[in-house]
Amino acid sequence: MPADAARLRRALADQISESGRMTDPAWRAAIEAVPRELFLGTELYRPNGATWEPVNLAELGEEEWLRLACSDTTWVTQVDGTAAADAPGPVVGRPTSSATLPSLVVRTLEVAGIREGDKVLEIGTGTGYSTAILCHRLGDANVTSIEYDPALAERAADRLHAIGYSPTLVTGDGLQGHSEGAEYDAVVATCAVRHIPRPWLWQVRDGGHITTTLSGWMIASGLIRLTLDESGTATGRFTGDTVSYMLARPHERPPRPVFHRLPGQTRPSRIDPGLLHDWTGHFIAQLSAPSAEFWTSGDNDVVLADVATGSQAWTEVDQDGWTVHQHGPLRLWDQVEAALGTWQKAGSPDQSALGMTVTDETQTVWLEVPDGPSWQLPT
Repeated sequence: MPADAARLRRALADQISESGRMTDPAWRAAIEAVPRELFLGTELYRPNGATWEPVNLAELGEEEWLRLACSDTTWVTQVDGTAAADAPGPVVGRPTSSATLPSLVVRTLEVAGIREGDKVLEIGTGTGYSTAILCHRLGDANVTSIEYDPALAERAADRLHAIGYSPTLVTGDGLQGHSEGAEYDAVVATCAVRHIPRPWLWQVRDGGHITTTLSGWMIASGLIRLTLDESGTATGRFTGDTVSYMLARPHERPPRPVFHRLPGQTRPSRIDPGLLHDWTGHFIAQLSAPSAEFWTSGDNDVVLADVATGSQAWTEVDQDGWTVHQHGPLRLWDQVEAALGTWQKAGSPDQSALGMTVTDETQTVWLEVPDGPSWQLPT
């Protein structure tokens, strides 16, 4: 098994290199050295229709389990707080922890621009795999990792220690950072956030970096690296990568009651609702209606429901295009139309045309240039 594992990890490293997501030989060495199969444990979930089916090493056998572990695939390990080992059978729900696909781990670290000697704060230990990758490159003393879920934190610590890594591990709210270890050269998040937590700004040195995925309740995402200047302002541009992470648990959507369509006021839609299926269009829509959820209802029709106010908007095809129905104090579709119209006027560029400026007071995503069209994040 060790020889097979080494061969499969080399093949995984080849695959990630060929995809263009890994260019630094130091990360390749880490991928080849760290046994991902250890961090998967012995149980995980596989999708099966609308359910998540728990599977384990004993059922699959060591050879298949090793192939599964050394694939560039995200494996869900927890659904709505229930670990695969504790599931009585197939479950329905939302994944709350996973073993992120290795190419995304490496791509995030490459965007972060981490180099030997950097002191890094990782937000989201998860299984511990990405923490081990950091330790292999930087050494234990330069890695601090925070995990929100105590059970996950305990398992990750056991697995890291089992292969000889002893970084600083903290159980708590990663959005608060870890001030005892500050200042850091870099903060790297393996979860998504709706806005940049202020403690991250306070705990990074001047000239240091924050790399994270910005997301929201529409589950649109953008990967960005922000650089902190001596005034305490962080700025950066989105990379344009089509990547996503789970939202940090304190930033997750609150429970939503059963949705019922209400007719409200109707008018023709001035935009094609299909624009929300474009990676950047979806992200722009989320910026314009940050407390709304989004889903599709077939034929390019879309539904928006505002968590905070109960406002809703939904579209339907008619003979001339689309009709939109809006109900509640917010005119959600008006907001989305205006934002997408601004984006189209700029030529519908990809997400790399967007940037972000963060201060203690405001967080702004802008189009093309900092004083161009912009949207404020909910902080």
